[in-house]
Amino acid sequence: MTQMRIQATFVVDVWDGTDDEPVDGGPVTGRVELTKTYTEGDVKGSATGHMVTTQGPGGAAYVAQERVTGIMGGRTGTFVLEHRATQVPGTDPVTWAGIVPGSGTGELAGVSGEGSLGHGTLDLQVEFATDGAA
Repeated sequence: MTQMRIQATFVVDVWDGTDDEPVDGGPVTGRVELTKTYTEGDVKGSATGHMVTTQGPGGAAYVAQERVTGIMGGRTGTFVLEHRATQVPGTDPVTWAGIVPGSGTGELAGVSGEGSLGHGTLDLQVEFATDGAA
């Protein structure tokens, strides 16, 4: 196995959100379809994904999955990235990102890892299968 720290930046190209039916006294929940372009760093490519969101006066959270297609750490293929965040007013958000086990294809088969995803940034500690396969 080969280990590597992956850092990349991205832009959100499409953010198509729909709120769910409101619940009296409850937070707003919704769904988002998104596309991204990874532009700089150790990931170059594009992603499509889905997100569910909750936002209210007591806090906010989301969870998402996106299929990334392109090059990561010099290897070509695809993988599914899952990420989430929660935030309570007056505090910093708590974030997490990880590669869905078994989701890598091509030279990214067998890749695993986790870290964080912020506004426009990805930071993961990953492990590649040495031969590019699981």
